[in-house]
Amino acid sequence: MMVKNHLERRGIQDKGVLRIMRETPRHLFVPENLRDVAYEDAPLPIGGGQTISQPYIVALMTELLEVHKNDRILEIGTGSGYQAAVLSPLVKEVYSLEIVKSLADSANKKLKDMQYHNVMVKWGDGYEGWAEYAPFDAIIVTAAANHVPQILIDQMEIGGILVLPVGTYYQKLKVITKMKDGEIGEKNIISVRFVPMIHSEKISRDSRKFYISK
Repeated sequence: MMVKNHLERRGIQDKGVLRIMRETPRHLFVPENLRDVAYEDAPLPIGGGQTISQPYIVALMTELLEVHKNDRILEIGTGSGYQAAVLSPLVKEVYSLEIVKSLADSANKKLKDMQYHNVMVKWGDGYEGWAEYAPFDAIIVTAAANHVPQILIDQMEIGGILVLPVGTYYQKLKVITKMKDGEIGEKNIISVRFVPMIHSEKISRDSRKFYISK
């Protein structure tokens, strides 16, 4: 019902995205006390001041990435792991960064327990990207940046797509395309509300380098 009522009726058309949204158990990625509302089209709190995005936004951002089976994807903002779980069957590899250590820990365990073996989770600052595994075919940011981080564009393949919300209180969901001639294409999709994407001065460089969950 979630897919029919909240995704198809709002214009999500990609058959692969719709199939994966049907198959991915969203209730397992929300706190137990919220599982009875897991399939409503609404964001839900997951702890650490973070939220799991509403299903429509997850589906829309996934569709906008235009992913292919052999793609390598960078996700900024692992959260509960739900977006990574949606991407996992659609692509070759997902590299996911989470700035809240407790969420990075719990998402990594859950994804591995659920056999999403092509997802790698790292505790780190999303504004720095993940240079070790760059360039990426596509990048998705699930928190609101106050600007389009140049370092993420630098870590994209030529022809790659970056989908992210940009702004402060209210944001625009943007699609950034890295053209073959070095130019950057930018398109506004819809107005959205995400939690802010933040830097963390508390994560040491050694932690960023070595805290990688496999």
